[in-house]
Amino acid sequence: MTTIEERPWDDPAGIALRTAQRAELDQRYGSDDHEPGTPPSAADIDLFLVAFDDDGRALGCGALRRLDDVSAEVKRMYVTPASRGSGTATALLRALEEAARSRGWTTLRLETGPAQPDAIRFYEREGYREIPLFGPYAGSDLSVCYERALV
Repeated sequence: MTTIEERPWDDPAGIALRTAQRAELDQRYGSDDHEPGTPPSAADIDLFLVAFDDDGRALGCGALRRLDDVSAEVKRMYVTPASRGSGTATALLRALEEAARSRGWTTLRLETGPAQPDAIRFYEREGYREIPLFGPYAGSDLSVCYERALV
């Protein structure tokens, strides 16, 4: 069973997950220069969630950063390789969507990259549709953007 908890951005489990995500992306892209937007921080993240198994092991994480009065961006969605295919990513995404709805946000956007075909398949399967590159991702060769209306 997976438990999803809100945690502070500097939570040790969250830091470990984001570090593992960064290492995986560095390997996929062949460098550490693969984030065209402003990296999220404690100052601009409205919500940070961590998924745990029954033994307290951190399985994945995800965050929301407000874009405007009605929309937010999904940031740092990550599930450990051993937990992929278990439903953890879907549970995290649904929890983020519910949190967005409770804040009155009606749209979620996100950015992923062409070297992450598994993420692209996941978001498309979960009802996100590809949109033109937005905000800091406009013009980036490393970005693919998605959106979902929360109605």
